[in-house]
Amino acid sequence: MTARVAEVWQEVDTVAGYKTYIELIRPFLTQQEIVATGMRQELERCQEVVRLAGLGRSVALVSSGDAGIYGMAGILLECLEQAGRLDIEVEVIPGITAANAAASLLGAPLMHDFAVISLSDLLTPWEVIERRVRLAAEGDFVIALYNPKSHGRTSQIETVRELILEHRRPETPVGIVREALRGTETSVMISTLDEFTLKPIDMLCTVIIGNSQTKKIGPYLVTPRGYQL
Repeated sequence: MTARVAEVWQEVDTVAGYKTYIELIRPFLTQQEIVATGMRQELERCQEVVRLAGLGRSVALVSSGDAGIYGMAGILLECLEQAGRLDIEVEVIPGITAANAAASLLGAPLMHDFAVISLSDLLTPWEVIERRVRLAAEGDFVIALYNPKSHGRTSQIETVRELILEHRRPETPVGIVREALRGTETSVMISTLDEFTLKPIDMLCTVIIGNSQTKKIGPYLVTPRGYQL
């Protein structure tokens, strides 16, 4: 969380969010009313936030990481437009997204151009995701993967590995960080493009695949920016 978030808890009377995220911030809450909903109820959650704000309530809508990166900011603004309530003041507060958090634990793998791609095909067709992975690999971007693997979606990460292997060496470094900066459960693993899918990977992991220049320096991953040492 950024410092601005610490101030917001003292300014709002209502906090809305996915149940898991509410539990993460519960120690910061005092007298606020809590509106918690389950997974895949993002639309209903945003519509309720708009309704409450329209009644004059001061509402914080919570996302994990950064609200504007695979978070709730976009759908909230769309709901405001649909409701004809763009007059309601909105403050989008930046946070630390998983790619930044994971990179900080790995060293400096995002020092040069990179692409962030979610492998979840719940809202985006797999054909579109596959094309984006292929183009990012062809363009030699470092690639950060969100939502890499779930219980019901296990083959896609293997497809991604094969696509990227068409453009990169098998020994290309890959970092896998689970629950980045969320507390004591954080884990960090370094592997290679050829073998990283053998590691335990789930929806709480962020996978960072190096480009042609990324290298392992001791326990760290570094993508050189091009400085002449």
